[in-house]
Amino acid sequence: MSASGYRTGMGWGARLLIGLVLLLVGAAAATWSLARYQPAARFLGVTPPANAPASARQPAIAAPATAATPAQAQPDEDQRIAGLETRIARVEHATERAEGSAGRADALVVAFAARRAIDRGVALGYLENLLVGRFGQQHQGAVATIVTASHQPVLLNSLIAEYDALGPDLKRGGPEESWWDGFRREAASLVQVHSATRPSTNPDARYQRAAQWLASGEVDRALAETMRLPGASYASGWVAKARRYIAVHRALDEVESAALLPQPGA
Repeated sequence: MSASGYRTGMGWGARLLIGLVLLLVGAAAATWSLARYQPAARFLGVTPPANAPASARQPAIAAPATAATPAQAQPDEDQRIAGLETRIARVEHATERAEGSAGRADALVVAFAARRAIDRGVALGYLENLLVGRFGQQHQGAVATIVTASHQPVLLNSLIAEYDALGPDLKRGGPEESWWDGFRREAASLVQVHSATRPSTNPDARYQRAAQWLASGEVDRALAETMRLPGASYASGWVAKARRYIAVHRALDEVESAALLPQPGA
């Protein structure tokens, strides 16, 4: 190889090396320029635009408004909860009233069934336990009277029939009356003067009034008239039955009244 050829090859290698060095120097200069001059970097799209931080900060400004929404909705939630509590209280009150009405209805059924059994002269059966369970605590005496009367029933028809048979004895004097007292009583009953507004005290009139009260079921008033008759001592057995009849029906009235009223604590 000649000297001129060697110089030509060395010239191309030096040029390549110089070009590489210049490329590196240009890249370093460009990097330094972009780092020092932000307008040039933004122009080339290397860094975000200047309004980017403002837009990035905008959600942070809106965040407090979003966070305030639950606080503003709290009164509405409280109102809805209060409304639900009011409706629940109304439902509970209606349920208690329904239960109380059902309890009174059951008590009335038991009381009416007991009266029907007493009036028919039949045993109470299972009604005896129901009476004790429903009314035994508050009306122990009335329940005991009803249960006892069911074991020895007294019917109104039997009282009427027995009273008719006792009529002649009731209108005359008792066994302790002398013949003279009887004569005076009979003589006084022949002619009697009394006010039109007052009932007659004649034994026949008293007996008729008592029989009418008895037929209408007013046994207490019939008993009161009977005790004023001259022969009331002949009717001691009837009087005892009438008093038992009156007692058991007053006891039935008591439990029926109790069934109509709310129970204590209900």
